[in-house]
Amino acid sequence: MAELRLEELSASTIVAVNALTLKPGQEQFVAPVSYAVAAAVVDPTTSWQRVILDGDEVVGFIQGNFDPNAPQEEFRSILWRINVDADDQGRGIGTFAVEALRSEAAKRGFNHLDVIYEPGESGPEAFFLRVGFTPVGETSYGETIAELAL
Repeated sequence: MAELRLEELSASTIVAVNALTLKPGQEQFVAPVSYAVAAAVVDPTTSWQRVILDGDEVVGFIQGNFDPNAPQEEFRSILWRINVDADDQGRGIGTFAVEALRSEAAKRGFNHLDVIYEPGESGPEAFFLRVGFTPVGETSYGETIAELAL
């Protein structure tokens, strides 16, 4: 593994981000219902989108949102999306990205970072627990809300 780094999402990297692959069974966990509902009210000026590169190769994508005025607490400081290419999962790339988002949240004055995910086999729960998130509740759609203290 070369040195991991983050870069803002751009016209030159978006095609590679859209081409990231998933392991079988993961596709159903990419976007919980709550995210689709909330996406209608997300302010693009509060969104933090970064491409994860290993050398010059795009190996992942992470998106956070930092909006202290979001109507729902869980959307004020949130890991909105994380995708690591199927061939690159298990190499610490997701942990690297979550740590970067965690740092950004702290820099912006937040004391925790939330994530919402659907529980289930092949889902992201084991990863989120491994990087330090703790389940704190459920959405009205039955998804898990977890929190990472900063």
